[in-house]
Amino acid sequence: MRLSLSLRRTMNCLLRRGRALTAPCLFVLLLLATSPVASADEEALRQEIEALKKALQALEQRLEAQEQKAAAPPQPAASPDADIDREFMDTDPAGAAKWYERTSLGGYGEMHLNLGDLDEIDFHRWILYVNHDFTDQIRFVSELELEHSIAGEGQNGEIELEQAYLEFDIGKNYQARGGLFLLPIGIMNETHEPTTFFGTERNPIERELIPTTWWEGGVSLNQNLSQGLRWDLAFHSGLAVPSTGANAYRFRSGRQKVSEADASEWATTARVRYTGIPGLELGSSLQYQSDITPDITEENDAGLGEAHIDLNKAGFRLRALAAYWNIDGAMPEALGLDEQWGYYLEPSYTIGLGSRSRLGFFGRYNQFDAAQGDLRQWDVGANYWPIDRVVIKADYSYIDNRDADTENIYNVGLGYVF
Repeated sequence: MRLSLSLRRTMNCLLRRGRALTAPCLFVLLLLATSPVASADEEALRQEIEALKKALQALEQRLEAQEQKAAAPPQPAASPDADIDREFMDTDPAGAAKWYERTSLGGYGEMHLNLGDLDEIDFHRWILYVNHDFTDQIRFVSELELEHSIAGEGQNGEIELEQAYLEFDIGKNYQARGGLFLLPIGIMNETHEPTTFFGTERNPIERELIPTTWWEGGVSLNQNLSQGLRWDLAFHSGLAVPSTGANAYRFRSGRQKVSEADASEWATTARVRYTGIPGLELGSSLQYQSDITPDITEENDAGLGEAHIDLNKAGFRLRALAAYWNIDGAMPEALGLDEQWGYYLEPSYTIGLGSRSRLGFFGRYNQFDAAQGDLRQWDVGANYWPIDRVVIKADYSYIDNRDADTENIYNVGLGYVF
């Protein structure tokens, strides 16, 4: 029993003094283990020695861990943005895909050469899309544009944010949007990449009466119904059209582009579109704004109506669109601009060349009576697609504006989308 007591005291010594006395304590243990004892106590003594060995090993492991911790460099305190950093550098806590696996890039561009009565070369548009899926139901869509190659004070071009909105899938084929988005009007306003239409320049009806590209800030809701039917409803910022000068009551000049825009007068846009038959789209849009001239005391409420067809069958395609504006007020009536209208008809035929290339020919008749004049325009030309995402264009335009001289313009264009 005295031996057992000595062993306990030795262990307590070891636990109190740590690694510095490990060797002496082991020596004492060895002496005690070899000392003569009564045979009745041998088994108990052996068990106690084994227990002390295990305790000693645990002590050494603990001391080694403390030494390693002391030698390690200090770790910075956790940042409030640690979860965000982990999200963007690796994965989120739920193990979702890396951020760049949910982000997509795209874009398009087009360069125009105009000869004849207009001698000009212009890299008209350079566009970058950046989209991100936060989840399967929530996404971000954006579009950044550089126009006319260079922007800045005294330059011809502009850098514009054409889209930047959040989209939410909210069940039963509903989608809600909030932010800056393209209005659901016409054929080209939402789909205007150069590979998707004939002609180097966009048609004048969807440039003047529907001022493509036309975006506003607000909210919208849409639903895809059965049988290819869809409706859209948007509540958004409106136009601020000048009431005097060369651009009086010109809708294109009234786009505020959501840049510190006047928010005193809002607008509502509604559209119904049918695509239930392959190769056919039928659509119609209505817009109303209580005052499109917020800078003057006279209120000029205005409404726009538009209808279109896009038929594409076996290489033959027919696009047609008509648009009509009505503006209330004495000032637009005095200028003869209280009613503005226009339409175009565009038949085309496209043939395949080999497995990837296509060649298409088109003609288009445009007519409008609007702020830019009483105009009739004929366009004829061809598009060549070496692949679906690249196009080369050549066409001729004859423009008869009753308020100005006629024009003969030869156009060549290059375009791409990715």
